[in-house]
Amino acid sequence: MKVTFLGQAGLYIETRAGSILCDPWFNPAFFASWFPFPANDGIPPERIGNPTYLYVSHLHHDHFDPRFLAEHVSKDATVILPDYPLETLEKELRALGFDRFLKTKDCDPVDLPGGLRLMVMALVAPTDGPIGDSALLLDDGETRLLNMNDSRPTDPDKLLELGPLDLLFLQFSGAIWYPMVYEFPEKALEVLAHKKRIAQLARAHRYIEILSPRWTVPSAGPPCFLDRDLFDFNDRHDDPNNIFPDQTVFLDYMRERGEFEGRLMIPGSIGDLSPGGFEVVHPLPQPRVDALFEHKARYLKAYQRRALPLIEAERAAWQGPHIDLLAELQEWWDPLLEQADLISAGINERIVLDVGDDKIVADFTQRRVRAFEDGDEMARYRFTIPRDLVEWCVRRRLPDWVNQLFLSMRFRAARKGPYNDYVYTWFKCLTEERLQYAEGFYAERGPIQGTWEAAGYQIQRRCPHMKADLTRFAIIEEGVLTCQLHGWQFDLASGACLTSEGHELWARPVGSEGADGDAETARGAGEPEPQRAAG
Repeated sequence: MKVTFLGQAGLYIETRAGSILCDPWFNPAFFASWFPFPANDGIPPERIGNPTYLYVSHLHHDHFDPRFLAEHVSKDATVILPDYPLETLEKELRALGFDRFLKTKDCDPVDLPGGLRLMVMALVAPTDGPIGDSALLLDDGETRLLNMNDSRPTDPDKLLELGPLDLLFLQFSGAIWYPMVYEFPEKALEVLAHKKRIAQLARAHRYIEILSPRWTVPSAGPPCFLDRDLFDFNDRHDDPNNIFPDQTVFLDYMRERGEFEGRLMIPGSIGDLSPGGFEVVHPLPQPRVDALFEHKARYLKAYQRRALPLIEAERAAWQGPHIDLLAELQEWWDPLLEQADLISAGINERIVLDVGDDKIVADFTQRRVRAFEDGDEMARYRFTIPRDLVEWCVRRRLPDWVNQLFLSMRFRAARKGPYNDYVYTWFKCLTEERLQYAEGFYAERGPIQGTWEAAGYQIQRRCPHMKADLTRFAIIEEGVLTCQLHGWQFDLASGACLTSEGHELWARPVGSEGADGDAETARGAGEPEPQRAAG
């Protein structure tokens, strides 16, 4: 295999059986907050724009760059599609013009023409990426490459099923807003950031211990921050309290811990992987490569000067007509809150949105959006966000604020008590489809999934397809239950799915043996439990 590194998690892999373009990211992401580091604008798009296969691991915009894909990638490419329960990624790619899809099954090897074998591990918990992340394993018959991008598999041993790994691309640096945006005392912030930095490096180290690759390339970060308001988030001087260490920091960290075959790749670096070795050639002379990291502050300042006109243009694009945020959020969120049984119970508090000239409360105890009232200053969760960014999200009915607003780090946060992942799950699930999936996921991991009674049957509450609440979305006619969220149908007498194989519905006539709604029985036959990412 020959691998061209494109920056962040981007790879262009050439094999005898064709080429695979992975996660190409070239345009700034998250309200122009994130830029690739080092810069990758020297890679000619035509060099990588006609791949045999396209692999987009997940929908975070430092992996899914719709502008680049639309303008520069051939729509003749076959898309390697992870086995996600929601079709969001496929829909987004179809909207860009891609119509050839290789739909994989989680951890099932696929043999491609020409002798290439691949396997995709799909992570599907609400906490995984934007409700999903994945890893790609390639085997050309001589060598094996694993691209883990941002994914954090809880069963990494499955990634060794095709044999020992030769080359691993592994995330090691920060890709989150915590703790930098939180209103903690300065000393507490330093301690939390230091713990986060150490935990990230240790997690990557542990994956190397488990997977034991011959060579490892640190990838999937760090981004850099070129807006003047965000510039101090960059780790310019190897700060032990910064969560965005660069590739050289990780390579040094691993060398200090024993035998480790690490390789540095920068955008444009080409690596030749063979049974005998992995040779990397950089696009720059070695002294200039070293200078990118040894004189990072100077490099970032020059990069910033080039990027500022683009950032200013992006800022102008955020502006729009003033809207009544309270009324708009009530219209949008109140119907979702009515359905969010488990997320509401998990939050069980108020979230205050402070947009400067107004404060709005998402009240998960009353299950409604309302105006700020006396006593709400004691709410456990508060976000302070520029009004124009919130209005941008609301005008577009953006279904995932994490994958735009929160990852931009253009906000401040405060909380009382520990981290609560239900809060950010809510902000990822602002459509009925996403919310129903998350609710179903949590329901299957709760003590009782539950049943309901209709048409003379006790029926499992959650649809086997996408976990929709059937008490809200089912209609029953002539013994056939139809889930109206996606149109899937089930025969109540047999439980058989009439739409697709392998999605049996638990249903029993009222009064029959086993029709008492037993939690274990009601789980449904043979349905695998989705994996949940650690942390």
